[in-house]
Amino acid sequence: MSESPTRLVTAVILVAAGSGQRLGYGMPKAAVPLGGEPILIHALRGIVASGVASQVCVALPADDRGLRELCDDFRGELADGGPLLTIVDGGATRADSVRAGISALMDGIEAVLVHDAARALTPESVFHRVSDALAAGAAAVIPALPVVDTVKTVAATTGEDAAFAPEVVTGTARRQELRAVQTPQGFRIGALLQAHQAAQSLDQQQSAAVTDDAMLVEMLGTPVHAVRGSTQSLKITTPLDLIFAEGLLEGPLGARWVEG
Repeated sequence: MSESPTRLVTAVILVAAGSGQRLGYGMPKAAVPLGGEPILIHALRGIVASGVASQVCVALPADDRGLRELCDDFRGELADGGPLLTIVDGGATRADSVRAGISALMDGIEAVLVHDAARALTPESVFHRVSDALAAGAAAVIPALPVVDTVKTVAATTGEDAAFAPEVVTGTARRQELRAVQTPQGFRIGALLQAHQAAQSLDQQQSAAVTDDAMLVEMLGTPVHAVRGSTQSLKITTPLDLIFAEGLLEGPLGARWVEG
């Protein structure tokens, strides 16, 4: 077997500034309890356990003292010399939060993984696959899974058709070519900086259409490579997602070890 290439000096920007309104807890999503501990703590432990990060930069809701205290307490778990933990105020959009994280990166960082705190149970192996692809020479890497559902494009119905249904099918995508994208998304530092600098010139409509950092890199014509994600990397957005995540934690093998 060939050895994995030496990994780059890497920072993880953990985006944890979401409001969590759809979860219905009346608190930021990162503070919502999962298995008796906040989602944020699960996400931080997963990053640290992967061993890929020299720095973890957490973007939190501005002026949220509770989440900052959680991060301060978590520093106690890093007493054995874990990664540098940096906290920044998140912005109005995901891209704003990522840019805030970029501005706080320490000198010498060669690669950045952008990760959603909502994907708190992402297995360590996913971090390794992304980091190894960057070390092998890729400029941008995303974890992804094949789409199992048939996916159709639709348009709003008009005229008499509106009485039948609100939408009409306009086409069927080739499922073999579709992937459901997850995080952490990995980038060489130069590619990520260039993408976010270019994004500053987007108008409001264009910015709203950008849903992840990989899209910004794609817009510059930089190839984005895909590695295998994990069904365990579900994004906790709704109450049902939280139930699934609780089930993973309570399963016989425990979280992060099942790669379904």
